[in-house]
Parts: sequence; C-alpha cells; structure tokens
Amino acid sequence: MTRLAVILLLTLLLQLASAKRLSPVEVDPVIYEGIRYVAPNDDGRRGYIEAWNVGTNKKLWELTIFTNGIDPNLEEDVQWVFIKALNIQGGRLMVTSESGMTYRVDVNMKAIRQPDSLSSPSPRGIRDVPDIVKSALTKGSTGKEYDLSLRMNPSYLEGDFNGDGKMDVAVFVKERSTGKLGIAIVHGTTKKVAILGAGIGIGNGGDDFEWMDSWQVYSKTRAAHAAGETSVPDLRGDALLVEKSEAASALIFWNGKRYVWSQQGD
Repeated sequence: MTRLAVILLLTLLLQLASAKRLSPVEVDPVIYEGIRYVAPNDDGRRGYIEAWNVGTNKKLWELTIFTNGIDPNLEEDVQWVFIKALNIQGGRLMVTSESGMTYRVDVNMKAIRQPDSLSSPSPRGIRDVPDIVKSALTKGSTGKEYDLSLRMNPSYLEGDFNGDGKMDVAVFVKERSTGKLGIAIVHGTTKKVAILGAGIGIGNGGDDFEWMDSWQVYSKTRAAHAAGETSVPDLRGDALLVEKSEAASALIFWNGKRYVWSQQGD
C-alpha cells in the first residue's frame, strides 16, 4: 500500500471516528422509599428511567423523560442525548440530561416538570421542531390563527396518534386572537392539523391548556399492558398523557373520528 493510500485511509478512519459519539456515562441508581430508580441509557432517541422494587427486584414501571428529535440528514448517534445523573431532592427525583436540562419527576404521579419550561422560546428550540409542523403552522388558515409555543418540554412529541401506522407530531400552540394555549396534532399521512384547546374545548381540559405543565406519549403498547388500570381506555393508536403536576392528568386519544378526553386523576 502506498504512503498516499495509507494517509487517505487514516484520514477516512479519523473522520468516521469523529462522527461517532462516545458511550453515555453509567448513571448511579438512586433508592428512595424502597424503590430503585435507574437510567438504562440504551435508547439514543429518548431518555427514560425505570423503577424497581428493592425487596422483590421486580420492575414496576418505566417513564420517558425526554425525546430527541433526529435530523435524517445528519449522523443519528451524534444527535443522541442521554441522562447523566439522578438524585433525590425534596421527595422528587431530579433527572439531569447531558445537555444540562434538569427534570423534576413526581414518582407517585409519574409527572414530569422541567423547572425552566416556562421560559422564553429559544431559536434552537424552533429549529428542532420537525419541518412538517413548521409547514403546517405557516400555511393556510392554521398558520393565520396559531403560533408555535415552546413552553413545554419536550417541545414536541411523536407517535402514531390516529393509529394509521404513520408517525404524527404533537406540538404546543397559542391562539393568536386570545392567547389561549393548546395542542396541535399534525397527521403524518394527510398533513391535516387537529387543534385541542387553544380556543377549542375538549373534556375537562377546557379551551385553554395554560394549566398544563407536563406531557408525554402514552403508547398503545403501554395501554395494552395496563390491564389493572380500569380508567385506561382501549387505544387505536398512541395517546397523549397531559398533566398538571400534583393535581390532575388525562389521556387524549383518537376514537376513530376525533380526539377525546379521558380523565385519569383529579
């Protein structure tokens, strides 16, 4: 092999190496009131925790803390963000991500609150929102009536919410005329937008979701395993679990015709 070929090969190997991220740190588990909380850090698209009974060593539940938007035009693994630390403060589980964001988790309600989630939107946050959402909120009547809001973290959620096998995107929005907050779900197949709140009432959530401080995807798979939770409805697709910390929670799901509200807690 010629000297030039060796140099080129080494350069290529260095470039490939630089495109790969380092393995995430091993997070020390924390134990609180007989429950061990761990961060597996084995899924680059989300940061999640597991709760295990210390006495029986049985897994009780898992909870997604945040999701990572992936740009298909970039190397995927360099976009992964993992959890780097767990600790208990004031009876709450504090989860810190590699990006420096800290989430406060009520482990009884399984409710997530990011302390600075009500701060002003950042340019990076806007860039991270999928193009399908930005397009839907800048074109046609939807773009004239609603603005994107980044007060929630994650700033958007992805799931097959209408059960058609295609990924949909949910994002927080504000009605321009009233300032009322709500959720816009952009369907991946049709690109149509469903507005929940933001001037349009739904269940006990009303027409203004200003009360809401955390949300997550409640997967259809999770619902199928929740046989003991009588309040969980049969789901055609994934649902949105919306919450007011230490107060109330509800599932928003597609019933085949529209999105409906199922109260889960007061």
